[in-house]
Amino acid sequence: MNDIRPKSAAANTPKRGADMAVTNARIITADDVIHGSLAIADGEITGIDTTGVSHAEDFEGDYLVPGLVELHTDHLENHYHPRPKVYWDPVASVQAHDAQITASGITTVFDAVRIGSDADSQQNLGEHVEILMDAINHARREDRVRAEHFIHLRCELASSDAREHFEAYHTYEPVRLASLMDHTPGQRQFVTMDLYRAYYQGRTGRTDEQMERFIAARKADQEQFAELNRSTIVEMAHAAGITLASHDDATVEHVDEARENGVRIAEFPTTRAAAEAARKAGLAILMGAPNLVRGRSHSGNISAGELARDGLLDVMSSDYVPFSLMQAAFAMPDAVKGTGLPEAVATVSRNPARAAGLHDRGEIAIGKRGDFSRVALIGGLPVVRAVWREGRRVM
Repeated sequence: MNDIRPKSAAANTPKRGADMAVTNARIITADDVIHGSLAIADGEITGIDTTGVSHAEDFEGDYLVPGLVELHTDHLENHYHPRPKVYWDPVASVQAHDAQITASGITTVFDAVRIGSDADSQQNLGEHVEILMDAINHARREDRVRAEHFIHLRCELASSDAREHFEAYHTYEPVRLASLMDHTPGQRQFVTMDLYRAYYQGRTGRTDEQMERFIAARKADQEQFAELNRSTIVEMAHAAGITLASHDDATVEHVDEARENGVRIAEFPTTRAAAEAARKAGLAILMGAPNLVRGRSHSGNISAGELARDGLLDVMSSDYVPFSLMQAAFAMPDAVKGTGLPEAVATVSRNPARAAGLHDRGEIAIGKRGDFSRVALIGGLPVVRAVWREGRRVM
């Protein structure tokens, strides 16, 4: 399988910035934080030096952080469907989402688009998949976005139309990642029915009787559709060179299944046992940045900090709060003893880039893309001052 799928030049080649240099910056490299200068030519990093440079942009001692790489954010759907019965202009939604992403220091983003009807969601965006996919494509082609946008297909396996949707949309050029999800009650994210009922009844207001009918229907859907959807989607993804991720693995058996499916990323394992099995299987372990910032999971599962302390965290995702990615990178050295800032920043830049097969970005190194941001640290909280993508200032 190729690292990345063939690109369309018209859709992916931005206007690269002029040759440039910055100086007086605290540059976060893969191994160290050095005070010095950075040179960019033709969109790539050509020099890193510990001396000052004249005629360069003065960072005044602020951090120079590699462009962040976001693999799983549902935030686009929130912009497109901000209120019940309200659907915003889709291209404008992509632009609004992009503005927030870029202002958070993210220069490469995989926009998560759900396929397969999701009975858990009151939004039910299934019919709007093509609208969102086309909007992302239009925004890319017309140079409307500042970050580079790819598409992450979130495949709800226990649904009647997941296979149909994947077959229709997986050949879209920006699609580079797909996750295999199963939100059937009583497993994975919510391993006990008590947790599941408490969360979803509180969110949806269903009565006990309505909840029982809903649970029975979801279990029937899984029995009918999940396995066939999984095998077909896995086969099509490998044929198309799409990176696969598992989702909410809770048991060693879940991880074994993921390994057999050729999965490369374990998204949000919910237990230590699953995370340890993912490490043994050689999967990149992805956890939520909000989990680390808050110190706990919103659904009562294992904390990202606990896994990081035991060497079981490779990648962080902003998930539902875009700025949490930058915030978590600067918070991790305090939250996880023995973790330096370069190692923490790697979980939001180099590691996700490698996990997705994007080896041209994700770190400050000669020959890599000139994707970076200027970040001040005020009162322990990072502030993104400016952002560059391939040497072109985009914010």
